[in-house]
Amino acid sequence: MWGVIKSVLAAFFGVQRDRQRREDFERGNPMAFIVTGIVMGVLLVGGLALVAIWVAG
Repeated sequence: MWGVIKSVLAAFFGVQRDRQRREDFERGNPMAFIVTGIVMGVLLVGGLALVAIWVAG
């Protein structure tokens, strides 16, 4: 699971190596990447919203 999280984080920031991306597509479970990406996206947006509320408040 840690490998999926690392791959999704690298993809979020656009720093994933081409070799790693190919390996993810060849041997990875697509559903794990989709669910992890959605959860991490929600956490990112929620964290940014909380910081914005804290700064404005």
